[in-house]
Amino acid sequence: MVSIRMNRGGAKGRPFYNIVATDSRNRRDGRFIERVGFYNPIASEKEESLRFDVARVNHWRGLGAQVSPSVERLLKQFARKAPAAA
Repeated sequence: MVSIRMNRGGAKGRPFYNIVATDSRNRRDGRFIERVGFYNPIASEKEESLRFDVARVNHWRGLGAQVSPSVERLLKQFARKAPAAA
């Protein structure tokens, strides 16, 4: 089964997460199918902290991908922020 979840990167104490579509049997930071966004929880005000390719997320959901709870929360946050930026 395909799942959309966060893949941790960055240094110790400075997390950076890629949002990826991956096989649910793979390790958290292992192989993935496609990168569909990123989340930087410690970004400053002038830096972009969250980005999604919403079309690709919807594509994977249409194919039956399960979204993790934390990514679901970030998608809702991105949807609220996106119309204000446009």
